[in-house]
Amino acid sequence: MLIVGSGLAGAATAMRLLRFARSPLEIILLERRSDYRCAGVAYHRDGNPWDHVFNIQAGRMSAFREDVHDFIRWANSEAERGDWPAPWAGTTFVEQGPAPRRIFQDYLTDRLAEARREACPGVVLVEADGEAVDMEVLSTGVDVTVRQSCLNSAGNGSGGGQAQETTVLFADHVVLATGLELRVPPFAAEVLEHESFVRNPYSAAGVRKLMALPPGATVAIVGSVLSAYDSAGLLLRQGHTGKIHLVSRTGTVFRTYPAGHEHGVVRLPCPKTLLEPYLNREEFLARVRNEWEAACSTVVREHPDIDQAVIAERVAKAWEPHLPKALELIPSAELRWLLDEFGTAIAAFRVGAVEYTMEIIERAMHPADGTVQLVVGKVAGIKPAESGRLVVSVDARNGTRSIEADLVMSNFGRESDYGRVGQPLWKNLLRRGTAVPHERTGRGLEVDERGVLLGPGGVAVGPVSAVGVLREGDEIVRNGRTGAFTFNLAAIKNHSIAVAAHVIERLEPSGDGLAGRLTQYCGHASNIKEAARAEFEEAVTLEVRRLATRARSERELIDFRLESCIRSVAELPALSVDASLRDRLMRVIVNRAAVERLTDISVTPKQLRRQLGIVNS
Repeated sequence: MLIVGSGLAGAATAMRLLRFARSPLEIILLERRSDYRCAGVAYHRDGNPWDHVFNIQAGRMSAFREDVHDFIRWANSEAERGDWPAPWAGTTFVEQGPAPRRIFQDYLTDRLAEARREACPGVVLVEADGEAVDMEVLSTGVDVTVRQSCLNSAGNGSGGGQAQETTVLFADHVVLATGLELRVPPFAAEVLEHESFVRNPYSAAGVRKLMALPPGATVAIVGSVLSAYDSAGLLLRQGHTGKIHLVSRTGTVFRTYPAGHEHGVVRLPCPKTLLEPYLNREEFLARVRNEWEAACSTVVREHPDIDQAVIAERVAKAWEPHLPKALELIPSAELRWLLDEFGTAIAAFRVGAVEYTMEIIERAMHPADGTVQLVVGKVAGIKPAESGRLVVSVDARNGTRSIEADLVMSNFGRESDYGRVGQPLWKNLLRRGTAVPHERTGRGLEVDERGVLLGPGGVAVGPVSAVGVLREGDEIVRNGRTGAFTFNLAAIKNHSIAVAAHVIERLEPSGDGLAGRLTQYCGHASNIKEAARAEFEEAVTLEVRRLATRARSERELIDFRLESCIRSVAELPALSVDASLRDRLMRVIVNRAAVERLTDISVTPKQLRRQLGIVNS
């Protein structure tokens, strides 16, 4: 099978496949940029100086939801710190504290290597260099056109002399994990190539320009989201004294996580008025405000232990199970407008930032004449000035304001509408009908409940799955996910589990008749569980532990016990199948139940470990 993209989403899916597969399987992990391998745009070293830290606490950065402290353990006892600068070289990382983003690439690289070593015989990983530029879905699999690649068992890329060569690679299944797409800022058409304009704040060139600025230079940063804070914070830690303008259309400022903050889930009743018919924007927003204020008051009253700073996060999380029904009532055009208008605010409700990032920004913004100034308004355009600097025109509430800057950084964000993405792969997939932009939200692609791509008629196009940001729109309308949670680390962890399990279910030897009998057999699943409740629960518990176990020897022991347990589950007399096929069908049902429990976001990772009985695994 082929995974297109080896950033966080691709690497996480590859790890799960290496763990889950019990029969021979070749996994090709394809990446067009070697510096993005096990990192992507968010974590690659060249775009993340040591001052860039995770938005959330280090204790929430494990690649494995069922092993919440794995990253902390790795950072404190396994990470190679030979080239780490002070103070990080001597830091003992704690659950609620910060950690530099750039070390996450080393963490994912180590964990991918471990998964490779602990894979079953015949389960192999090939790390290949190249760019997937087209795909053709066949009756037997997928032909993928790869450019600038030389695929071999060593996983080495091709030389520069072969840069324009292409090859067609056949795969039984493809997972698309292409990550964030860069958005073209419409206001910067005249300055995209200007030396004082940075389009990508996480590029190596962008970071170099930022760090080379004179201390007194004037900087304009378009956007006030967390990536803008990374850029401003980097300047301030270097002793920057010139003005830093954060230009924000909404004026949204993110909050700081309180000391000792832990992720939590509260139960709140359904906001019932949101299920009333949609009339217009003003009326709907009034209902939202009333329900929101009532929900926040409930949390304050019933959960006095919850810090005021995270009440909004708790309410946003508690509403997610109820949002799909509410969103069904909103016309598509209105839903898109609401998401565009309030996307930044939703993100600020759903996630905060650690004190390391926010403290230096807030201190610089505090005085009226502080180094950092928030400019509320929409950027109308950016033009070169005769001085060689750039002039940013902002349509503010009290008229147009001009900011002349030595450097302008666009934190305008990613492109979520795949109809506008310029990469050849997406142009070709949309042209073929292999991929369809998400109709309701204009964000991401149409997929089914298991992440399989859907074509224009809403039918699965073939063995092609998606993980990560590609599923943003579906996460919104299907699961009520809001803000960055539609594609952040937590969502990617769940995607990687579910997609890997689905791929293994498809590709492992299954015996004749499995596909034809599975739907029929699954229809009897509830009866099976009732007839052999204890045995079924034991089987699911064992399967959860197998999926969560890193060492192959331990997985094999669990697998042996699991096979015996599955055979003991009573067969329904009304469904006559031979014993081997029955066991295989039951195994699929048990696996699906285990995956559902591993990806249950109604509980925190710590609660999940206790519920699954893997606290001491």
